[in-house]
Amino acid sequence: MSIKLGQALLLMWLLLAHQAASQTAADSSDLADSIADNYLDFGAELSDTASTVSNKVSSATSKAADAAASTASKAVDAGLNATSKAADVVANATSTAASSAANATMPAGHSLANQTSSAVVTAAKEMMLPDNATEKLEGKELDAAVEANSGAQSSKASPKSKVVAQVVEQEPAAELANGDADLSRTGICEKDIDTFCMDVTPGLGRLAICLSDQIKEEGKEGYSGAKVTKPCRTELDTFRKDQSGNINLDLPLAKACLNDVQKLCSKLEPGESALSCLRDQKDQVSGKCASEILIRQEDAADDFRLDKELFDACQDDAQSVCSGVDPHEGRVQECLRERRSGLSYDCQAELFRQDQEDSEDLRLSVRLFHKCLNDKIKFCGDVPPGNARAKECLEQHREDADFSKACKDELESMITARSADFRLDPQLKTHCVKDIEELCMPAYYEVADLPDDHAEVITCLQDFRDEIKDPSCQARVTRTQEVAASDIRFDIPLAEACHQDRQLYCSGVAAGSARVIRCLQDRRQDLTAQCSAELFDEEVGMAESIDFQIRMKTTCKAEIKTFCRNVPHGHARVIRCLQDNLKADNFTKGCQAEVQKYEQTASTDYRLNFRLTQACDQVLKEVCTEVCMEEEHVDKACGGTVLRCLADKIEDITDEACKSELLYFQKMEVKDFRNDVILAEACRQDVDIHCSEVTPGDGKVHKCLVDHQDQLTAACRAETNHLSMTTATNVELNPSLGRACAPEMKAHCRGVTPGKARVLNCLLANADKMNATETCRSHLLTTQASRLSNWRLDYGLRSQCKADVKEHCAAEQRNSEDAGSGAVVKCLVANNQSLTSSCLSEVQRVAASALLLYQPDQPVTSECDKDVMSLCLRDKGLDTFPIGQVKQCLVNLGVPEDPSILLAAEAEAAEAAPTASNLPGAGLKPGAAEGSEADKAASGRKLLESLLSAATLDELQRRRLAQTGASLSPRCQALVLLAEPTDAFARYQTSLSASTVSAQVESLEAKLGLAPGTLTSTNNKGLTLSGLTAVFGMVAITVVSIAGAVFAYRRYKGLDKHSGYTMVKKARGKQLELGSTAST
Repeated sequence: MSIKLGQALLLMWLLLAHQAASQTAADSSDLADSIADNYLDFGAELSDTASTVSNKVSSATSKAADAAASTASKAVDAGLNATSKAADVVANATSTAASSAANATMPAGHSLANQTSSAVVTAAKEMMLPDNATEKLEGKELDAAVEANSGAQSSKASPKSKVVAQVVEQEPAAELANGDADLSRTGICEKDIDTFCMDVTPGLGRLAICLSDQIKEEGKEGYSGAKVTKPCRTELDTFRKDQSGNINLDLPLAKACLNDVQKLCSKLEPGESALSCLRDQKDQVSGKCASEILIRQEDAADDFRLDKELFDACQDDAQSVCSGVDPHEGRVQECLRERRSGLSYDCQAELFRQDQEDSEDLRLSVRLFHKCLNDKIKFCGDVPPGNARAKECLEQHREDADFSKACKDELESMITARSADFRLDPQLKTHCVKDIEELCMPAYYEVADLPDDHAEVITCLQDFRDEIKDPSCQARVTRTQEVAASDIRFDIPLAEACHQDRQLYCSGVAAGSARVIRCLQDRRQDLTAQCSAELFDEEVGMAESIDFQIRMKTTCKAEIKTFCRNVPHGHARVIRCLQDNLKADNFTKGCQAEVQKYEQTASTDYRLNFRLTQACDQVLKEVCTEVCMEEEHVDKACGGTVLRCLADKIEDITDEACKSELLYFQKMEVKDFRNDVILAEACRQDVDIHCSEVTPGDGKVHKCLVDHQDQLTAACRAETNHLSMTTATNVELNPSLGRACAPEMKAHCRGVTPGKARVLNCLLANADKMNATETCRSHLLTTQASRLSNWRLDYGLRSQCKADVKEHCAAEQRNSEDAGSGAVVKCLVANNQSLTSSCLSEVQRVAASALLLYQPDQPVTSECDKDVMSLCLRDKGLDTFPIGQVKQCLVNLGVPEDPSILLAAEAEAAEAAPTASNLPGAGLKPGAAEGSEADKAASGRKLLESLLSAATLDELQRRRLAQTGASLSPRCQALVLLAEPTDAFARYQTSLSASTVSAQVESLEAKLGLAPGTLTSTNNKGLTLSGLTAVFGMVAITVVSIAGAVFAYRRYKGLDKHSGYTMVKKARGKQLELGSTAST
């Protein structure tokens, strides 16, 4: 009975206390709108007026509470412990009513809170503890008190005591929620805790964490189970918000980071929290503290109210522009970002601060995390979180076929923001601090707290990438440049400069895979000056690596793996590897097209050819400095003019690396006319008219233009001839000739240095000595014909006879400019006696080469066409004669005899000449001369070839012709004399043996029963060295070698000291006048 009476009295006193408090609050209802806190305790931030009212309310409530406490104490003394349950019910009801009142007054509280001073806020924080608060606890005492209350919560009993904690002295002491820093086990969330967290031990926020995890689970797609009730969600939000305001309310964080706070944050700035300080120095805190900080950052990224600094700075902006937006899953932050420019300064700064923190970890980017969770598991399951590693992995897979669109879109939004400010790239911010200070002159711009257009810092790092000292920074800058090259949205300067151009010309082109950039390149001529300049600047940077040539890298993935697996990236090495293998059998057409596209772009300006620019850096400071002045074309292509200038002066450049790159560029030009941008522009219409069906490559279009040279426009004809001049300069620039005559070059011109047409001249000079294939012979004849038709295609004539042409052949040059008539070459031949010595030497070479590879109806040699037909070919076709035989025939007929020299030579060689008795066949048996005339002739020629040299046989033929009265025309003879001036005496010496053996040959013909002259007939094809003759030659070399060894031995022993004879040296005759018209 007494217990029931006590319970009734206690309940009555509690109700009276509640009624007294309510009545007092009602009396001051006209001022209740001044209550400022939104979810905080009553009176946390009030104006001076509100503070006065609050004091009245507090005083009345305190008196009522004291009365109730006194009665409750008496009841307890009487043993009325059973009233505890009823007291809890009343307390919860009172708490709910108070919460509702606070929510109702929140709008008015916002209005007044904006007017409060910092002093009032500080005072409010100091008033957090009630007047009857217990002693501040820490260490073991705190742990014991929390443990006791946690145990009470487990049995759904009331906390045993209030607990005021101050683990971190830098922040105010705070009373722990429910005495164990967790949700109430018997409060609003009781049923939810029973449903979802029955096995979770209360205390230290464990129940709050359990319910938070459940809410996250409910947010996953396809979830259909039970959900946390709305009142409990509100209670949870309030708990977490209170906890985020003071580290001492968050015991797990406070304990894990206590030492780090003392070490790193011992003195906090005004308004700075311990958690904020620790976030700024997260890289220096201990592992346990870092883990706890990350959890708080995840919570704050999900709900902006849990980031105290962000909430304080942005709550008004959020209320203004994002009213009604669910604060969870980062939606308020996203709303604020979309309206960033209209936010207050403080809100912008705090929002950007969180953006920087979120950029470091996928888990902190709430929207990205949710949209990319499945892709993370699929593509990057083994990638550990942190340091933006998971984000990087997702970036690299975003173009994969089965990558989700939602994740890709969110990733690209993140990359776009990061590209605008280097501070949103944690790796750049971490590794590039020193390089930014040294290379990018940060004194010229302010790195403020606000997001700003700091893309120029990234651009600076990209421009000076090779000068970056930190390898990690250099690697990251390379990656940013690769990403920028893949999408115009990630190249902020280009995106801004070309915004209008993109809308005008590329609006229908989807972003990604460098498609928009390629579209702008294709419309280069139509772009605005600003866009064109920025595009060119970006292309210069892209030329450095295959990683920046996104289309080529993607399309040529298989080729890179096959041909360039071990080739390091950078410095255009992989690009050069692809160029070198362009004609490989398993090179796909798509990759070929991309490599050709690159070459065409690189040909428009030397700066777009990275390797050439690097190799010729010093040369460019000395050569062609007047072409395409840099200040005039700093941001646009020079149209190939500098490359043309360098190529034209390649023989004057001594830097071998530069020459090598220029030669490679010339190969690109002759291979594809489109790589000669000046020619391509001049011949655009001509190609369409005459060569539209010709596929570019291997010089086919250029050949087509040459074939239609008479029909070309003047500008196109000039450029076609310029490219022909380039091709004729170096055999390496004539790939078809190089392939056709490769064995011949290896055998006869191995040591000849390419350039200045040296290898080509070597091939022409040795054409009669090598067993050239039909393909090689055809190429040599074609090349020779083109050089005779256009003197500029002969490097020697072009370089040595320029002044002579101007003086003696100016009219011919004007009348046949680039027409291919050969008029200038014929003029030089006709005026050979008036030429300078250097030019004369080249003209003689040209004449000799023209006769060696004689073709009818050609400039220069046309003077001898009739003589060749009547005296040399007779009724035979030219193709039946070996190379050089026609020339030999003409020389035999055209070189005059000098009787004095001839007689002296014959006398000197008389003793060595063979006699009739030792000639093969001299001892022929009767009947040996039997057989047909043809058999006898063949047998006789074979005997002669086995004995006599080819030169002697040539001389015998010449004598036979002379005996028949054959002679050359004066003009042909003059050409022969011009071509062979240095060989005249050697040819006279050949007559030593020919004169002496003439009688023996005639004797041999008689023994064989052949008509005189049969064995030296002009129809004889055996005028060149046969295989047997070559064997005799080798034997002769062996004999000479042995004789030399004997001579050396005798000299060493002193056996060569002789006397009694006098050495006589014969003087050679004077050189013949080239203008002589004497005949044999």
